[in-house]
Amino acid sequence: MNIKKSLHTRNKHRQGYEFTQLAKVYPELAKFIIDNKHNQQPTIDFANSNAVKALNASLLKKHYQIQHWDFPTGYLCPAIPGRVDYIHYLADLLTESDIHSDTKVSILDIGTGASCIYPILGAREYNWHFVASDIDPMSIKAATANIKANTNIAKHIECRLQSDSKSIFSNIIKKDEFYHLTLCNPPFHKSLADARAGTVRKWQNLQKTGQPTHKNSLNFGGQKAELWCQGGELAFIRQMFKESKVYRDQVLWFTCLVSKKDHIAKLKLSLKKANVTHVKVVNMAQGQKVSRFIAWSFSKL
Repeated sequence: MNIKKSLHTRNKHRQGYEFTQLAKVYPELAKFIIDNKHNQQPTIDFANSNAVKALNASLLKKHYQIQHWDFPTGYLCPAIPGRVDYIHYLADLLTESDIHSDTKVSILDIGTGASCIYPILGAREYNWHFVASDIDPMSIKAATANIKANTNIAKHIECRLQSDSKSIFSNIIKKDEFYHLTLCNPPFHKSLADARAGTVRKWQNLQKTGQPTHKNSLNFGGQKAELWCQGGELAFIRQMFKESKVYRDQVLWFTCLVSKKDHIAKLKLSLKKANVTHVKVVNMAQGQKVSRFIAWSFSKL
């Protein structure tokens, strides 16, 4: 197996995927295992949403003791290694802020999705407590079902429906609540056409690695609110900046993934105008793909 050295040192998936062992834990995966035409090593068709879903379910069961994980067809199917990397780097941010492991850490996940993946991983890896919000009722229903089906996370995660399509923190953060972190994987694209173009790029990248591709699904699954919004991620994150000023005393660190490196300078300028106390950009990598999140705080720390 190829060691994925670019992943966080605490990431359990640095050794790659042991497909045969994973299939023993989650037999449904077995029917999706094929040989990579380049090196004849076991793999799956990563453009097949059902195959990726089975892989994720096997990883969650083997490494995080999640016995049941499901969501409706057509919803975004997240890649576990990249998602848990965000969690590990957030844990580093808390450590740097002198938040110790014995602290009852409270996290807010904006746009948790039907998979509820970040709260599940954060609860299992660090025993964090989450409020998971989303604007889509079906996502909240599916996320709640996943939580209730696993007793090891049931008391750690609460789902809340965002009733206002124009709000992010408003209607979710209550007056008496404090969060050590907020996290978010925002809708990256600014239009449906932009999202489709992103799908084409993913197909092309998979072809380069010898993976078979099926051009029959948008962005490998995902609903409108998961994939795009007016103005794209830049507009979404700037709205997040604006609302964060209202909750500056109730959140230690606000954070959000940023897909485009070129957006960082513009976002830093917006935060400067907002008079935040601290700004950090944390780079992450999953193989050739480089990602990052921006973090800001109004606290003196």
